[in-house]
Amino acid sequence: MPEPRSAAARGEGGPDRLFWAPHAWTDPVVESDVLIAVSAEGRITAVTPDSGPAPAGATVLTGLALPGMANAHSHAFHRALRGSVQVGSGTFWTWRDVMYRVADALDPDRYLALATAVYTEMALAGITAVGEFHYVHHAPGGARYNDPNAMGEALIEAAARAGIRITLLDTCYLAAGFGEAPNRHQLRFSDGDADAWAARAGALKPREHARIGAAVHSVRAVPAEQLGTVADWARERRAPLHVHLSEQTAENEACLAAHGISPTQLLARHGVLGPRTSAVHATHLTDTDIGLLADSSTVICMCPTTERDLADGIGPARRLSQAGCPISLGSDSHAVIDPFEEARALELNERLATQRRGHWTAAALLRAATEDGHASLGWSEAGRIAVGALADFCTVALDTPRTAGTEPRFAAETAVFAAGGADVREVVVGGRTVVRDGVHQALPDTGRALTEAMAQLRV
Repeated sequence: MPEPRSAAARGEGGPDRLFWAPHAWTDPVVESDVLIAVSAEGRITAVTPDSGPAPAGATVLTGLALPGMANAHSHAFHRALRGSVQVGSGTFWTWRDVMYRVADALDPDRYLALATAVYTEMALAGITAVGEFHYVHHAPGGARYNDPNAMGEALIEAAARAGIRITLLDTCYLAAGFGEAPNRHQLRFSDGDADAWAARAGALKPREHARIGAAVHSVRAVPAEQLGTVADWARERRAPLHVHLSEQTAENEACLAAHGISPTQLLARHGVLGPRTSAVHATHLTDTDIGLLADSSTVICMCPTTERDLADGIGPARRLSQAGCPISLGSDSHAVIDPFEEARALELNERLATQRRGHWTAAALLRAATEDGHASLGWSEAGRIAVGALADFCTVALDTPRTAGTEPRFAAETAVFAAGGADVREVVVGGRTVVRDGVHQALPDTGRALTEAMAQLRV
């Protein structure tokens, strides 16, 4: 057997577990007969390409092994809207009215059941880490639960049950708009002011599978003079900070009327932008906005399937990337949960907008879905099949009707541009198999779990 490309000290607590993949993407290339050694602590200790047949005792993987996918922007309860919001016409704002009615039906137990099923659906699609943009904090009307973080704790527990990692992006949400008090639906989102939000969010504790970050819902939902409180909270903890940015032109117009500047400029003025900040959507930007985001090394989280589903528009992802902003991906409203669809949509949207092909390589799109997405969630040690990385990876079958006939050298291109979540066969998180042969090991009847959880929220 050839020597590993690189090696690290073996972990304590027992011999390494071995995984063997017929093909693996090791950025930027696809290699064959790849043996992956994983320590008892769930880290990759060796990656050996051209290793020959799988050795005795190794777990044999299917098709093409990829790093686990990172879903950098999720609202788990939006999954309950799938299908029902596709009837009739309207805009983002009419869709939001339906979303509020579903939010009104949530409580900690219902949210635990729904989020567990939703995160399991993510695992089945190859997602090993989720960034949950969480703002449904309190009971309807704003009353506090006995545990003020009961809803956030439900989400953390849901990720544990689904076997994936989570960054809980606890979200500050204080207003209905510039100078407007929260409406009756939004009362359960609000802590009253940013200091109260910070006190509650500060009580959340990380776990082995969970990290805590912060979010500004939007410039319309957090008064300008309180933006710095949220930014400082994240900065002091070196935690990820996410923010919805310029998803709708109406937000830009309202911000200009209230402050005389764009939302991006307002965030820059109050210290919100930076390399640990992710701007979600970033759809309607000026040249000045793009410069501010790039100069601050702010990450951009694009959610293409949601942005097209809500008729938001096509954001300037390619311009932002070329300017120096890392790109990550999220499924946001969960119109679909498919990281391959999100990745290829970046390229396909550019083709529609420019009438030209070839804006993103498959490797660049995979990097957005894996390494850069994990980094945006504070999991910089994940998202790579490499020594020292967390042993989080998934596999895509190369013999399905969508992927069959692929030449190994083009396996990454096939995964990005033809495969879907249904082609995922195995998912491993921290060296533990979560999905085997396309079946979630802890929640094998995921469809039934989703059906039952969503039935509890029908209003």
